[in-house]
Amino acid sequence: MSVTTTDPIADMLTRIRNAINVRKHEVRMPHSNVKQSVAELLKSSNFVDDVRVEGEGISKELIVTINAEHTNARITEIARLSKPGRRYYVRSQEIPVVKRGRGIVIISTSKGMMTGDEAKKQRIGGELICKVY
Repeated sequence: MSVTTTDPIADMLTRIRNAINVRKHEVRMPHSNVKQSVAELLKSSNFVDDVRVEGEGISKELIVTINAEHTNARITEIARLSKPGRRYYVRSQEIPVVKRGRGIVIISTSKGMMTGDEAKKQRIGGELICKVY
């Protein structure tokens, strides 16, 4: 079964949001390097428990463990900022702060994906991918 989307990152964020709403602790999706780097940033910022890749070649799957069973998810809100029809680029001084610093913004820069705080420290701007709180 092949499902093609025009915005795979939005699809990933929607899968995570839907899994949280129905209290699932794990979500599976087709693998891509961009999705994996976004998921790794969520893991390093302590919003998800684990990120792993299963399979090989075209059948690779990205598995995101949102939280342990019988515990609440740490993600309250996860939203896409830049969309295929409307890209959203910012300079390092314009990087938004989410919920007074309790949330993060993920930015695609020339040096790879990073959180807004890392980009501000390195004085790098880029495309705003999503915000997580």
